[in-house]
Amino acid sequence: MLLGPAFVAAIAYVDPGNVAANLTGGARYGYLLVWVLVAANLMAGLVQYQSAKLGLVSGHTLPELLGQRLRPVSRRAFWVQAELVAIATDLAEVIGGAIALHLLFNLPLLLGGAIVGGVSMVLLYLQSKFGQRPFEAVIIGLLAIIAIGFLAGLAVSPPDGAQVLGGLVPRFDGTDSVLLAASMLGATVMPHAIYVHSALARDRHGKADGIEGTSRLLRATRWDVIIALGLAGLVNIGMLLLAAVNLRGVTGVDTIEGAHAAISDTLGTGVALVFAIGLLASGLASTSVGSYAGATIMAGLLKRRIPIFARRIITLIPALLVLGLGADPTQALVISQVALSFGIPFALVPLLRLTNDRTVMGESVNRPVVRVLLTIIVGLVVCLNLALIYLTITT
Repeated sequence: MLLGPAFVAAIAYVDPGNVAANLTGGARYGYLLVWVLVAANLMAGLVQYQSAKLGLVSGHTLPELLGQRLRPVSRRAFWVQAELVAIATDLAEVIGGAIALHLLFNLPLLLGGAIVGGVSMVLLYLQSKFGQRPFEAVIIGLLAIIAIGFLAGLAVSPPDGAQVLGGLVPRFDGTDSVLLAASMLGATVMPHAIYVHSALARDRHGKADGIEGTSRLLRATRWDVIIALGLAGLVNIGMLLLAAVNLRGVTGVDTIEGAHAAISDTLGTGVALVFAIGLLASGLASTSVGSYAGATIMAGLLKRRIPIFARRIITLIPALLVLGLGADPTQALVISQVALSFGIPFALVPLLRLTNDRTVMGESVNRPVVRVLLTIIVGLVVCLNLALIYLTITT
């Protein structure tokens, strides 16, 4: 069975930051921004495949290849920004899980965040003790729970097919819709998922060997990415449609708690319960994958390995501080997405350059058509995230 690594990476695309952005998009603008999620998912699929291909063909992770090419000062500076991105990622994921535990059991957010951190350590222990496949199996199971939790409401109140098709036409409705679209894109293309997929594919399959072996692994990896990112895309679009059908015009749905309450009022407590369980699974799975990514980044750029549990505690502390200080959790989620936007160019541009480099990729180097397409995607993603930063600061 060659499938699995992309399903772990795909967790980054259905984390709590996505939940907040997608529900807000559907509640404010209905079906208008469906096209944004479709386009973002197609771009994310191509980017994740490039990361996996880089790991398989070169036998090195993206951070390792960067660490080999950067001077010591530049390498440490690059690590600092990547580490800050990892902390911002963990902030969103721990807060999302804490909100879910508050919704399910009325636990204080700080206690919920500590529980999420503890459970993620158990998941990471599975990976360190039993290898990658059991870890993948647990993550895939959590991904299934996420899909059920976030899509269940559509079975009760399905969307209008004609309006869904209408939402595939690219357009905006004022500056706020542009800001929200950029936020949705920023929550979809995730820097840590780009870094970690090269490690997940390499660690699972090893370095591809020979033309036939390389072709076989890359073919399996393409299907892995198509299926995993396709599922993640359906979940994201489903969240937007859920809000478009049931939360349009409802006040107070700019927060996850408000959206949960509105879902309970419109679709019933059963659907709201399943939604909260899906949110909890999202927080638990995504924070575990985020810690795996952080370890990959540190090992590649600093050429040092520290126990992954120590890393888990280090990146958990800022999230617990935010919760302990009583900060608005939804506002913290928004700020974390803006922080992630700063890190996207630092992951995408090197990935593009390395996969276009024949000395690194050999016969698997990107063909001219793929180079042009990737260049357009990288330019578009970077510009939209710069727009998100600008609009967030000025509005």
